Amino acid sequence: MKDNYPPGFKYEDFGPLFTAKFFNASQWADIFQASGAGYIVLTSKHHEGFTLWGSKYSWNWNAVDEGPKRDIVRELEVALRSRTNLQFGLYYSQFEWFHPLFLEDESSSFQKQTFPTAKMLPELYELVNKYRPEVLWSDGDGGAPDTYWNSTGFLAWLYNESPVRDTVVTNDRWGDGCICKHGGYYTCTDRYHPGHLLSHKWENCMTIDKFSWGYRRDAGITDYLTIEELVKQLVETVAYGGNLLMNIGPTVDGTISAIFEERLRQMGSWLKVSGEAIYETHPWRFQNDTFTPDVWYTSKPKEKLVYAIFFKWPISGQLVLVQPNAIPGETEVKLLGHGQPLSWTSLKPTGLMVQLPQLSIHQMPSRWGWALKLRNTI
Repeated sequence: MKDNYPPGFKYEDFGPLFTAKFFNASQWADIFQASGAGYIVLTSKHHEGFTLWGSKYSWNWNAVDEGPKRDIVRELEVALRSRTNLQFGLYYSQFEWFHPLFLEDESSSFQKQTFPTAKMLPELYELVNKYRPEVLWSDGDGGAPDTYWNSTGFLAWLYNESPVRDTVVTNDRWGDGCICKHGGYYTCTDRYHPGHLLSHKWENCMTIDKFSWGYRRDAGITDYLTIEELVKQLVETVAYGGNLLMNIGPTVDGTISAIFEERLRQMGSWLKVSGEAIYETHPWRFQNDTFTPDVWYTSKPKEKLVYAIFFKWPISGQLVLVQPNAIPGETEVKLLGHGQPLSWTSLKPTGLMVQLPQLSIHQMPSRWGWALKLRNTI
């Protein structure tokens, strides 16, 4: 701020500069729908306390009274629910960096509870009652325990009495010490990648920009994950039983930059072909193949289906999978996006070798990874 703004410029002076003048909720909704996502999570308030709705408890530090003069949360909620089949989620930061009531509570080692009583809890109740999110993504405990935030009291209301009690899902960030231990699903750490199967549902919350959760004007092309890297993260995450939450940073004008839109649409085009191996799947008994690198497994047990997703098309045209056991006369192998069953041969002691179809680059069902559908394997 000292280097780029006039003397005496304060943080709150950023409020009027946030215009969102090109924000178009319908356009955002169409991009998210095209991405193949199942749910979105909007940051309704981050650690600096500015709410994207006209909160009665924000003392004019919100998008309705300041800056855009618009209810961003409401506009996006309406657009998503009228134009898409996505679930609507809201991120909410419990603490605030600059709020005097929080700072006062913090100085008392959280023996005082003025801030959650006067600001945080009323705001959360307002957010749920007004916008009815299916996902409530809590964050920012500020080093305070869940007892300071009265998290159990709020969650009891949320799951038993709130208007979303039958549909809402929550994460694990409800106070110091809760993360990766309590919650409808775990987030554990930002960009979480356990590297093994977890028994509890979890989410890999990560960024397409390798270095930032927001928009950076000075970001170079190599600062963004490629679509190949993103698809691989998605596949590995799902193979380990997780969901992928890909973060994008909109601009001060309220637009989604072209590089983010391209990545989202590319992901959607990949999922149109191979989404069957991702959506409504379960982890298999093996998460990846021990013989062929970069082969990952998902499954649909009730349908006796296993999916093998691979990222390198073998030059020989033959893909070796040592984990699945094929049953002669029963096992069927198909390439998603390609109609005809593929021939295969059993390997000893376990596994099979699949003969991939001979396809030109224009005939390839996808460009960034492929999925085999194996029916009736053991």
